[in-house]
Amino acid sequence: MVRFTELPISPYLQDRLAAAQFVTPTEVQAAAIPHAVQGKDILATAQTGTGKTLAFLLPIMEKLLAKSSSGVQALVLAPTRELAMQINTQYEQLRGRKLPAAALLIGGNSEKTQLESLRRGAKLIVATPGRFEDLLDRRLFDLKSLHTLVLDEADRMLDMGFIPAVRRIVAQLPRARQTMCFSATLDPAVAHLVNDYLRAPVRLEFGSTRRASETVNLIAYEVQPDQKLALLRSLLENETGRSLIFVRTKRATERLAQKLERDGFRIAVIHGDRSQSQRTKALTSFQQGKADVLVATDVASRGIHVDNVAQVINYDLPTMAEEFIHRAGRTGRAGLTGIAITFFTHLERSDLAALERTLQVKIRRERASSELVREERVKPVDVSTFVPVPVRPGSRMMRLPGEVLQRHAN
Repeated sequence: MVRFTELPISPYLQDRLAAAQFVTPTEVQAAAIPHAVQGKDILATAQTGTGKTLAFLLPIMEKLLAKSSSGVQALVLAPTRELAMQINTQYEQLRGRKLPAAALLIGGNSEKTQLESLRRGAKLIVATPGRFEDLLDRRLFDLKSLHTLVLDEADRMLDMGFIPAVRRIVAQLPRARQTMCFSATLDPAVAHLVNDYLRAPVRLEFGSTRRASETVNLIAYEVQPDQKLALLRSLLENETGRSLIFVRTKRATERLAQKLERDGFRIAVIHGDRSQSQRTKALTSFQQGKADVLVATDVASRGIHVDNVAQVINYDLPTMAEEFIHRAGRTGRAGLTGIAITFFTHLERSDLAALERTLQVKIRRERASSELVREERVKPVDVSTFVPVPVRPGSRMMRLPGEVLQRHAN
């Protein structure tokens, strides 16, 4: 088993890793770092949760320590704010006093604050493509000294429509640079991007990028649409750990969260219409255990890191097969076991079967017992408390509960 102390990185970074209690690199880190510190282009595909962030951050930091030049020297592009923030957090954890803070350029945060971090001498930019391109077009910073570009979760950038923006950005970067591309899958369009921007890359691939981790137990429940909420409540009541629930739309996410809150569950919510401060607060609450349940759209299927998520629940089937893998990848991380549960209706049987064929996975079917999907019963009304009340002179009598009359009388 390789240890970080055996990798070709400086004593300073070795000490920073030890202080952060990083001892043993993942397979991706152990394979990528030696090539990356030599300046080689990297194309790596691996399942989510395999530690790709450190695989590119450590080589970048090694270069920043070795070079004394000023200006922005490295750029990491990520598809979501949450992923960009996670990368920045990891960098902050390790940089110590010898490296300046990175500039985090994402939507939803103060532009003024972000530009101030550049003026203070940031050498690394971590950004989402939209915000970065906007600031770049306004010539608010200079990239002449840039020597390293990282495209993180390139397949997700494709899914979200960012590839045209990425192409426009890369066209303005120095050609003499190192480029590293990390992706969970290698879609043909991503492969075309790779061919354009990477020079004789070292190709690294770990496991099946279209299959859930072996540490995740896959289960599917067939339910009637009106039974989904009752089944969800039962699963949450029977789980003492953290639960991450994926819902298809932003509006449905809000509605489900409100219902669960009324049931007494501690809920956090993330979706695209929430402000960045709301999303950050929700994720922090979930990470710190103040919320036991995170209800989210697929914006949370990548780029969030929460230890010990006990179960992922697909309240709605994902629209794309690959998203099933990324959702399931939020549990069973770092060698721990987890459960990914999927709800499907009778009409969605063929959709679930197609998902299994595409991903070459077998999802165990479970029958939801009557206890798990117990219906809420309406509390019977005690008619003995009803008293006759005239609506108006000469009208028929109507009967109202005594406590209602008393409340109106008060």
